[in-house]
Amino acid sequence: MSHVRAWVRLPSGKRLDLLSPTPFDWDDEDLALGLARTYRWGGHSAWPLPLSVAQHSLTVMLLRRHWAKAPLDPVIELRELMHDADEGLLGFDCISVLKPFLGEGFRSLAARLEAAVFLRYGLPAWTSDEKRIHKRADRVAAATEALHVVGWQREEILQTLKIRYKPMDKDVLQAVYGGNEWEPWPPAVAAERFLVELQRLKQVLA
Repeated sequence: MSHVRAWVRLPSGKRLDLLSPTPFDWDDEDLALGLARTYRWGGHSAWPLPLSVAQHSLTVMLLRRHWAKAPLDPVIELRELMHDADEGLLGFDCISVLKPFLGEGFRSLAARLEAAVFLRYGLPAWTSDEKRIHKRADRVAAATEALHVVGWQREEILQTLKIRYKPMDKDVLQAVYGGNEWEPWPPAVAAERFLVELQRLKQVLA
């Protein structure tokens, strides 16, 4: 199978082999736009627009920042911002309960993309403690999105979706960006805001 390739051509003109990615195969702008055009919840939304993975990623990062008792390490912030970056390169956010049905091949593909992202941006591997905190932030964000973006009821989030964390009452994005609470952003807006945050953190860590 070594001859098999899965090329995608990115807006920058760069080419990415999804099956054998390297850290040099995309620009930051490619990643930001890919995440802004990749949608959570299967693209379903109670709003006119679906919720992008770019907007979700900013939510998780800001939630971690909000929970920190001291200024959050910019490396941690960047890793939170990039936690779903593989989905932006792939252009696909699989609903979590379906992932086991996609098999080991899909898990391996996602792991290779994540490894290329972590190498590109100098991110350390998750420690067990950091992964636990991240998962909590990710699931709180998911519960909040389920309620305020998709339209699930609170009892359904717990009983049907099996998310044991309570949705947030305040939108952490609104304090930074304004606008209507919970409203999904247009792709161009999501891409721009993600890219600004990515470049800020890269500059801090340079």
